[in-house]
Amino acid sequence: MIPQFQRAARSFILLISAAAHAAEAPAEWSAGIATAKITPARPIPLEGYAHRVKPFESVDMDIDAKALALKDAQGSRAILLTVDLCVLHGEIGQLVRRRVAEKTGIEESAILLNVAHSHSAPAVKLHNKPATDGVVPVTNDETIAYTQWLCDRLVEIAGEAAAHMEPAKLSWGVGFASFAINRREFTDRGIILGHNPRGLVDRSVPVLRVDAPDGKPRVVLFGYACHNTTMPHDRLAVSGDYEGYAKQYIQEHVPGAQAMFMIGCGADANPYMRNTFERTKEYGDILGREVCRVMEAKLLPVHGPLKCAEVTAELPLQTPDRAALEAIAKDGPRLSKGPAQQMLATLDSGKPLPPVFHAPVGAWQFGQDLTLIALPDEVVAQYVPDIERAVGPLRLWISGYNQEVVGYIPSDQIIREGGYETRGLYFGTGWFALGVEEALVTAVRRAAAQAGRTVK
Repeated sequence: MIPQFQRAARSFILLISAAAHAAEAPAEWSAGIATAKITPARPIPLEGYAHRVKPFESVDMDIDAKALALKDAQGSRAILLTVDLCVLHGEIGQLVRRRVAEKTGIEESAILLNVAHSHSAPAVKLHNKPATDGVVPVTNDETIAYTQWLCDRLVEIAGEAAAHMEPAKLSWGVGFASFAINRREFTDRGIILGHNPRGLVDRSVPVLRVDAPDGKPRVVLFGYACHNTTMPHDRLAVSGDYEGYAKQYIQEHVPGAQAMFMIGCGADANPYMRNTFERTKEYGDILGREVCRVMEAKLLPVHGPLKCAEVTAELPLQTPDRAALEAIAKDGPRLSKGPAQQMLATLDSGKPLPPVFHAPVGAWQFGQDLTLIALPDEVVAQYVPDIERAVGPLRLWISGYNQEVVGYIPSDQIIREGGYETRGLYFGTGWFALGVEEALVTAVRRAAAQAGRTVK
């Protein structure tokens, strides 16, 4: 009996020792969060519709910026910032990322800034310009002051999130929401902004859940590939549009969690039946309910290590000759006249037209469980199947509107067809040329491979 008792005692001691060792083992992830209200204190113009030039008159909902800082067991760190804006000049994104890197010590390639593209968000800029667009000149200074204040808030919440990390568990899944529709409608008059039920659109709803060790959700990061343009275009009110209401829904139904939205490749997608205030909350609730449903499903665990990479895509631009530009500036489509005049001004200054546009493309690799692809600017839905073919469709989250939002990146087919999405850069000069699709997808392959994804 004594030997049996000794063996049982030794087994009990080993179990206790193993349990103590497990309790002392460091968590695989640490996460820090922070948020800031970024509703302007004074009325300034909203961004998104050219004819809407007056400052906003009311606030339908406060808009926000949120930060999620992550650290793996090896000490690799990254920060995601999501912000309820419409557009973002590249120099502003670069400034914020540089300041965040200086404050936190995190490399710029591991700092991601995603813009929700709400068309009910304030305009931002760092430099004054003549009031050629009809905006009251005094609002230039107020917009610049707001932009400087906003940059400070983004750096502040990034530093707060990075400085207060706690043990965490990560998991993810994908759902579906049906209200996005391709907006490239083919008519006898050409392609208009309308409804194309047969057109390509990405209706997936990726969800990343960040839990505390006790299983309580701390962060719910979700995405959808659709313009935030449900709000009436003539309503002079600040709002996050459907994504703002989706975040509200999630935070009401998941108390204590920080809901964050990361928009996808929705440059040629709009909410179906939009331009009504009531639909805005309806679509937000639809998306929020689906996110909550996915959260309660069997999510896949996300392990480390975390590795981030960023490459520069060289996207080809058209270089028309002077005669072609003069003809466009005189009799071309309305959206083409302004860029044509800018290109003529470039030629008049003695400079050549730029042959390429340099754009940042990022990838975050979470072990072998998940790859987050971060595309810049307004990217059309065609890039989703393109990237799936290039790097494989499994364990993949594809986002757009990262680091900058300065123009539309069309597919080659859309360039051939024409339409609104061929307008090119609205900050800067140029229209994208055939070959842009291959150039962007090639950059994605490079970024994904550098981050550690096995690329076929």
